[in-house]
Amino acid sequence: MDGEYVDALVATAPDGIAFDDLHVAHETDGYTFQTPDVDHSGIDEETLRTVATESPYVRNWYFWHAIAPQKADRWAFLRWLEGAQQRDVAERYDALADGISATWGELHLSVTLADGERTYSVRHRADADVGTSVLDEHDDPLDAREIAKHDDDGDYRPLKTAPSLRTGWTFPELTASEFVTAVDTFYPATIANWHREREGELDVNHWRDTVDRQTGIYGVVRTWDRGDGYEHVNWVAEACCDDSQCLKRREWQYDEETELDVDGGSGEFPCREPCSLVIAGARKWTKLEGEESQTYEFELTPSEKEQIEDIIDAVADGETEDIREADIYEGANRYRTRFLRAKLFDDEGNLDGVETEQ
Repeated sequence: MDGEYVDALVATAPDGIAFDDLHVAHETDGYTFQTPDVDHSGIDEETLRTVATESPYVRNWYFWHAIAPQKADRWAFLRWLEGAQQRDVAERYDALADGISATWGELHLSVTLADGERTYSVRHRADADVGTSVLDEHDDPLDAREIAKHDDDGDYRPLKTAPSLRTGWTFPELTASEFVTAVDTFYPATIANWHREREGELDVNHWRDTVDRQTGIYGVVRTWDRGDGYEHVNWVAEACCDDSQCLKRREWQYDEETELDVDGGSGEFPCREPCSLVIAGARKWTKLEGEESQTYEFELTPSEKEQIEDIIDAVADGETEDIREADIYEGANRYRTRFLRAKLFDDEGNLDGVETEQ
């Protein structure tokens, strides 16, 4: 970049430059060059080049107008990362020398500055303090596609914004363009929607808008416009859109006039419409909710009733693997659950010997 940023400054000066406390102009009596540190007026091109070469404000201007992605959302995202709205250039450059970090979902993002050049890195936030040498290093931002496919247990992740991104990898040295590509590959459209929201331009498609577009096998979801449909959608949002299940913050409601009762979460980036996983789940639940209710009678001790409640909670919250086999006092303990099955299920697998009526 040496020399290029000065040539660019001289070429742009006739149009005027006013950016991040750098002001440059070309008047009839020469060039004007102003920063918080220096103030020159009526200087010739040679002097302009000299003062520009020594100024971090010029390198900063050149980065943001010639190197950083010029797409508005990506440009704003990079500015957000280094706190451009809170810090002036001098403060930022001091901070960048040591590195500026932030989190984005489960990602740990970092940018550092050395010899006037910004270098970006991405890793899992759980690995923020782990030495790079023990992590798998990547230099192609599109490698994020494979990393994001499976969790630490090797299970497929159908939802890219689920809080289950696997650990143990790093992209240690990325350019600005590569960096935003990596982030956008891990969490598609989150940068764009984050930016739209900041600009007051987030276009939200509510539940009713979305299901009205469903056709084919998903058209059945439209039947949830019955009187109890609102309650059904609350159940869907509680099941799928909680912080424990998705890192997005749900902004869609039942319709434009009707908010859901369920909290939308606290994620950094907004969810502007029901995703495909929500619609797929709603299709299945629509069919299940269409079944006629039956009355079943079971005999359970109070402890057995509480144990069944514990099992449902543990499965719903993904906590079954955290319950130790030796912890018999936990209701969802594997051996305790097997004992309950041995006691209450008949040879055909019916609870308390009661067959399911269809």
